Amino acid sequence: MFVKSASASAPFAGPFALATLSHPDGPAFPALVTADAQVIDLRTAFGDESLAIRDLLETWDTAEERLTALAGDSALERRPLTDFRVHAPVEPRQVFQSGANYRQHVIDLHVAHRAPGDDRSEDERRAEAAEIMDRRADEDLPYVFIGLPSAITGPYDDVVLPSWAEKPDWELELVAVIGRPAHQVSVEEALTHVAGYTIANDLTDRATVFRRDMPQIGTDWLRSKNAPGFTPLGPWIVPAATVGDTDDLRLVLKLNGETMQDESTKDMIFDVARMVSYASQTAHLLPGDLVLTGSPAGNGMHWGRLLRDGDVMDGSITGLGAQRTRCVAEAS
Repeated sequence: MFVKSASASAPFAGPFALATLSHPDGPAFPALVTADAQVIDLRTAFGDESLAIRDLLETWDTAEERLTALAGDSALERRPLTDFRVHAPVEPRQVFQSGANYRQHVIDLHVAHRAPGDDRSEDERRAEAAEIMDRRADEDLPYVFIGLPSAITGPYDDVVLPSWAEKPDWELELVAVIGRPAHQVSVEEALTHVAGYTIANDLTDRATVFRRDMPQIGTDWLRSKNAPGFTPLGPWIVPAATVGDTDDLRLVLKLNGETMQDESTKDMIFDVARMVSYASQTAHLLPGDLVLTGSPAGNGMHWGRLLRDGDVMDGSITGLGAQRTRCVAEAS
C-alpha cells in the first residue's frame, strides 16, 4: 500500500508548522506539528471542536503568538506524526495560479511549443523568449489566473490521471498562504499579508493548454489544470516569519528517483511580494487563499517524458518539507 502519511521527521524551518491531519478512519482536524515530529491537536488547545486551519489564518495577528507558545509547552499532550494521515493543510476559498514566472522555464517552454510554420532556429526562439520576459519584468506584468479549490488533494495522496489527459506534466511551486485580507496592496506591504508558505505540484495537461478549435482565445486553464487531485498541496504551512527570505529557496522534483527540477527561486521573474501585490490589484485576497508563484525549468515537456501510470513524484522546497504522490491511471 502506498504511504499516505508523513515520515518520522518533519523537516521544516522553525519550531512548528500547521497541518490538517486525521486518524486513519476519523475526521480531519487542525494540528500543530513540532520540529521533532510531534502533533498537538489544536481543537483541544483552543477549546473549539469546530476549529479549522482557516480559522487560525483569519486571526493570524494574534494566533501566531499563541501557536508559538503552544509549541514550547511541554505539558500539552503530543502524539507522533506517524500516527496520522496528512491532508492538504488548508481549504482555500480562492486559488491564484501563475505562469511563465521562471526565466529558464519560459525559455524551455517557448522552444518546446514551436508554432506550426515557425522554422527559426532554437537560438532565435530562445532569444525571443528572453526579450519577452525582460519586457514583462520592466512593465511589471505577472501572469496570474484562477484555479479551483476542488483540484487540491493531500501531499501523499494518489493523483488520478484522467483518460483524456494526453500529456500530464508536473510543476513544483512555492505557495504563499494569505493571512490578513489584501486588496490593492503595494509590493512593499504585500508580504505582511502572507501568513506562511507551503508546497504545490500544479499538474498540467499540456495537450489541452491551448484551444485548437478557437486559437484566438488562447489558453484553457480549466481543462488543463483543474482535474480533481491535480494540485497536491502541503504537507504543512510554515509561518512566514520562520521561512524568512523567499528569494533563494531550492525547489527539487524527482520522478521515480531521478531529478527533473532543481532550481532556486532566484530565477523568478516576479518575486512573492510582486505576485501577491499584483493579484490583489484586481481581487480581494482572503485568509487561507493560495498564491502559487510559478514553476522552474525541468518540466516533462522539456525532458520529453510526461507522467504515466505508476510514476512517483517527490517534491521538496527548502524549509517547507516534502511531498510524495503516485500517479494512477483513471479506471476505464
